[in-house]
Amino acid sequence: MAGSSGLGGGARGGQGPGTGPGAALRAPRAPLLLAALLLGAYSLCALPGRCPPAARAPAPAPAPAEPPRAARSPGAPGLPVARGPGRRRFPQALIVGVKKGGTRALLEFLRLHPDVRALGSEPHFFDSNLMPRTLDGQITMEKTPSYFVTREAPGRIHGMSPDTKLIVVVRNPVTRAISDYAQTLSKTPGLPSFHALAFRHGLGAVDTAWSAVRIGLYAQHLEHWLRYFPLSRFLFVSGERLVSQPAAELGRVQDFLGLRRVVTDKHFYFNATKGFPCLRKAQGSRRPRCLGGSKGRPHPRVPEAVVRRLRDFYRPFNRKFYQMTGQDFGWD
Repeated sequence: MAGSSGLGGGARGGQGPGTGPGAALRAPRAPLLLAALLLGAYSLCALPGRCPPAARAPAPAPAPAEPPRAARSPGAPGLPVARGPGRRRFPQALIVGVKKGGTRALLEFLRLHPDVRALGSEPHFFDSNLMPRTLDGQITMEKTPSYFVTREAPGRIHGMSPDTKLIVVVRNPVTRAISDYAQTLSKTPGLPSFHALAFRHGLGAVDTAWSAVRIGLYAQHLEHWLRYFPLSRFLFVSGERLVSQPAAELGRVQDFLGLRRVVTDKHFYFNATKGFPCLRKAQGSRRPRCLGGSKGRPHPRVPEAVVRRLRDFYRPFNRKFYQMTGQDFGWD
């Protein structure tokens, strides 16, 4: 009875449930038992078919497959190769200028050649998505007339490819400035008169800050380009002869690019209404085609005194340009 009294009387005698002999061994039994039950349940659920579906942890979703990497073109590092024949490359030749000189006409004429792949008028030769595919022996070309007058352009192009061939279409700077003004006037009807923009204070000093005048300072722009490229990398095309003798000028361009003389007289006829040569058979078409309606637009009337002043202004720049290029364009 004493033993019974000792076990039952401990609680009554003021001893707590965790006191008394052997309490240190009895205390951890409940946590250990719970841990054993949980471990057993987890082990059963790890076996196929032994755990109810609701209790099973969802399997992790498979990682998305990495899209295949596009092959890289050895001719243009960083450009993905398009599937199919040919590969993407940076342009080997650029028409870098000048605005309203005849660059669009030259590009369209060159597109007749089967060995020329020409990009559109947008400057995207750094854009791999728009680079056309070319086969061995073909040339990728692109035109952006503003390059010739952009200070950063020669350095960037040289950094891309110092062997790039550069074509500059030039035109009498006075006629070019008036044509430039006519294009702007067609989009901005309220523009001031040509001579009001070309001169400061009436017929004072020529305003070279006006882009229509500044573009025609060909010698100054060429000096900057020659810091990066030798003269041998350039071909200067006469905008006037591109109109009067398109096949002859195209022959020079094809020789410069190392192409066969495929584009000849048979591809052109002169449209007296527009005052421009047109293509007898445009690329991918059976019908003759002229350039867009914006080409050959009539020029506004400019007073003869204004024209003479501009001719006098450009004359020394023109002569320096003739000396630099070794070509007399006959503007004076």
